[in-house]
Formats: sequence, C-alpha cells, structure tokens
Amino acid sequence: MERIVERCAGVDVHKDLVVACVHYVDENGERASRTASFATFTADLLALRDWLVSFGVTRVGMEATGVYWKPVFYVLEEAMAECWLLNARHMANVPGRKTDVADAEWICQLVEHGLVRPSFVPPPAIRDVRELTRYRRTVAEERTREAQRLDKVLQDAGLKLSSVASDVLGVSARRMLDALIAGTTDPEVLAELSKGLLRKKIPALREALNARFSRRHAVVVGEILAHLDYLDESMERLSAAIDEAMTPFADARDRLATIPGVDRRVAEALIGEIGVDMTRFPTAAHLASWAGMCPGQHESAGKSRKGTARDGNSWVQRHLAVAAMAASRTKGTYLSAQYHRLVARRGKRRARKAVGHSILVAAWHILSTKDSTYHDLGEDWFERRNDPTRQARRKLAELRNLGCQIDTNPDGTTTITLPAA
Repeated sequence: MERIVERCAGVDVHKDLVVACVHYVDENGERASRTASFATFTADLLALRDWLVSFGVTRVGMEATGVYWKPVFYVLEEAMAECWLLNARHMANVPGRKTDVADAEWICQLVEHGLVRPSFVPPPAIRDVRELTRYRRTVAEERTREAQRLDKVLQDAGLKLSSVASDVLGVSARRMLDALIAGTTDPEVLAELSKGLLRKKIPALREALNARFSRRHAVVVGEILAHLDYLDESMERLSAAIDEAMTPFADARDRLATIPGVDRRVAEALIGEIGVDMTRFPTAAHLASWAGMCPGQHESAGKSRKGTARDGNSWVQRHLAVAAMAASRTKGTYLSAQYHRLVARRGKRRARKAVGHSILVAAWHILSTKDSTYHDLGEDWFERRNDPTRQARRKLAELRNLGCQIDTNPDGTTTITLPAA
C-alpha cells in the first residue's frame, strides 16, 4: 500500500493515559516504529510533544474520545505541522486482541497511508465563541425547564395563573407570586397587583388566584424564582462575554442576521459551530452533509433506497431548528413559503429540517462571499420558477375536473362558467 506520510504518529487517548506510536525512517533508511505511554497532566503532554518532535513527525492523528482529546490536541497543534482529529467510526480496528498499543499502531497506519480524513476543529478564536454560545444555550434550556417546574407547582396549588396570564414570569405575574410568597393569599388583593392590559382580566384573575397555596408551595416557588433570577443574570454575563469574543466576527454575524429567522443569538451560535472560513467546506453541500442537515443515501445493486441522515453536529441542528420555526412565521419570504409548501405532505419535522438546510446553505454563501447579505427569492418563487403557460393549463384542467365550463372567445379571452349549485 502506498505510503503517504513519511513520519507520522497515532495517539490513543484516554482520561489518564495517552499511548503514542511513531513511524519513521531510521539512520539506516529502514522503516521503524516506536511506542511510548504518557500521563495526561500538562507536563506529561509537553513531554509527549517533545518526543514526537524529536522524531520529526509531520502529521499526528488521534481518535475523538469524549472531551479527553482536547488538552492533547491543543498542546500538539502548536508544534505539529498537521494535527488531525479522527472520527471513531472511520477507524474500526481489525478483529483480534485489542490493546492500547494496538490501537495507537492502527491509528498510525491509517494516517500513514492516507486512509482517514481529519474532522473539523475550529481555530482558537472560534473555539472561544463556541464554548460560550453552547453554555448560553444550555443555560437558556435550563431556564425553560425551571419555568415549567414553576407552572407545575402552581398547578399543584390550584393556581390557574397561566390560564389567564400569557406569561407567568411577566411583571404582573411576578408581583403576584412575590405577594404569595410573602403570605398574601386574598384573591382580591392579588388581582389588584396586575398592571397594563392584564387589568382587563381582573375578574378572571380572582377566580384563578383562589387556591390552596400553602407554606410548602411558597418555599418551592421562592427557590424557583431565585434560581430563575440567577439564570437571567448568568445569561446577561455570558452575552457580554460573547459580544467581546465576537468582536473580530461582528461583520459576519450581522450579515448572517439578514437571513429570515436568524437573529443575533443564532448568528453567533452558527459562527461558533462552523466558523467564518468556508474554505474548510468546499461547497455548501459539504457543509450540509457535515452538519447532518441533508438526506442520507443508500444505493445497492443499482437501486436507491431510503437512507438515514448522518448524526452530524447536533448543536448546529438545534440552532437551525429554532431559526427554521422563526422563519416559517415570517411574511412574504421564500423560507416561509418553503415550510408551508412541505409541512402539509411531509410533516413539521421534515419541513423544519428542509428550511434549516436552506438557511445553512445561505449561511455558507454569505460567509464565502465578502460583504454579501441574504437575498430573498420571494414567497412566489415556487410559482415563478415554472412555465406560466404550463401553470395555466394545469389550473384550467383543475377547473374542468370541478365541473366548470371553459369557452374561448373570438377575441382570445376565456369565459369560465361555474357549475350549478
């Protein structure tokens, strides 16, 4: 088998142990192999780096093992010409005895003969944005769960506040909850705490607030509200840190935000996941495949069968799902028309994924072209792309099937007579 890399290494990574195998050419011009084990403390990883450099290694590959690969990768990428993170699915070992040394040797062979491809690892500046945006998304999801817990406790107490107020964490609802925690349980007094448009619902509020709110409920609700306040403050701090990290990419973020459904937060999250350098993805199709946003392909014996989409980047998929649902609610846009065209016959999940795919393709083109922004095709694109004459014939055929009489006049006009009722 052809040797692609003259001096390479394979690293088998574990939580507390790293096993490295090096293939190189010795002083006699013979092919040689060396294996060594290192701990995963920083000093030991630096020793691993120096050991690899001493053999003149130009490419090192390692398997993506949980989060344990990260400190190893970050140390080696500073000294290696090429540091590759490899997909575990692409490296299934041959049957037989499995050891850490055998795994490192196998990884080294795959790298040596060019049988694997590197996974996408963003540069350090993008990694900072990714870490912050992912944690902000986690905090936002935790806030949503905590708000749901609050409503469950209120339902347990018989408080039907969510049946009257659209937001149980709004200003009026929060004043009522604070009063309940303080010991006020009179529905008349609590209803008078409402503000704004909610005051029009005071009679309904009195009914909703007539409940059995005990001291137990007060303690739990108080803890939930305190936790929600903490999460809100955490979101603000994270957003400030993201704004600082996004300074070099502010222009790209603003251009991505021109896509319907993509707000500032989604744009920041997308940059954190895919970066701004689209040369890593030769085409938009490559990016969609990497993210798992395109259909799977399965062909055998000349027949195409239903394929399963690859797992892809789950964080990109989650952000695109949010953007797709927001885009589906916009007016007069291509993405909204695409969603409503598909949802009736394919279902919400597939329609949402199709719109997410379109958003990701648009993001690739925006980031690939300097100073470009989103150009909407319009909600009538699916009608305009077809031949008008063909559309007219199809519409007339539908009218005939409904029993309408269609006559062509001498002056070229058409008269349509509706069927009798």
